[in-house]
Amino acid sequence: MGQIVKQLSEHTTRYYWYPGDKREWGRAAVAAGTGLVAIAVLLWVTADVLISVTLGVSVTAAIAGANFGRRDYRAANGFPELSGRAARRAAMVHASRAAWRGLVEGCGGAAAAVLIANLPPRGFLADWVLPMVPATVGALAHQAGMVYERLAQAEMPDNQPAPRPLVFRGSSSSAAMRRPSRATTTSLRSPSLSRADHNRFWFPSQSTSRQRALAWTVSRACTKGSPPWCA
Repeated sequence: MGQIVKQLSEHTTRYYWYPGDKREWGRAAVAAGTGLVAIAVLLWVTADVLISVTLGVSVTAAIAGANFGRRDYRAANGFPELSGRAARRAAMVHASRAAWRGLVEGCGGAAAAVLIANLPPRGFLADWVLPMVPATVGALAHQAGMVYERLAQAEMPDNQPAPRPLVFRGSSSSAAMRRPSRATTTSLRSPSLSRADHNRFWFPSQSTSRQRALAWTVSRACTKGSPPWCA
C-alpha cells in the first residue's frame, strides 16, 4: 500500500492510502503513455483503427507484463523465513499484493480484448484472433520479465570474494605489499654512479648500449668492494 501524507496544520495530518507503490504506478503510467503514443503514430501512418489499437495496446501489455513479471519474481524470492503468527501475517500481505497484480493484469487483458472485438471492421480475424494478441503478448512479457530479473540477480552475487593481494614468490603478503622505506632505497644507490646515471639505471628508458654500460659499472663496483647494497 502506498501512502500520501498532507500536513493540514501544526497539529493535523491527513493520510491517504492507495493500492500499489508510487514507483510501480509511475511504471504503469509509462506503459500506458507509450501505448497511447504508439496508437497515435500508427493511426497517423496507416489510418487503420483496428491495427493501430491492437499494436498500441500490445505495446502497453508488453511493458506492463515485463514489470509484473519482475515484481512477481522479487516477491517470490523475498518471502521472509518466519514461523507462527508472523509467517501468517507475511503470507497474507504477499497474497494480497499478488492478488492485486493478478487482478490488474487479468482485467487489463480482458478490457483490451473487448475493446478490439468491438472495433470495425467485423470478421473472423477482427473478432477472434486480434483480441487475443495483447493478452498473449502480456503473458510472454511476464515470463520474460521473470527470466530477466533472475539473470540480473544471478550476475550480482551477495558474497563476492575479496581480491587477493599480489604476493611475490619467496615473500609474505605483508612484506610484498609493504612499501620500501627511504633508507632502503638510498642504500641501494651505487657509490660509483652519479645521480643522473643512477636515475637512468632505475628508469631504463635509454638505449640498449647505455643500459649494458651501466650494468657493467654496477657489477664492477660489487666485485671490487662488495658493499652491503650488492647483497
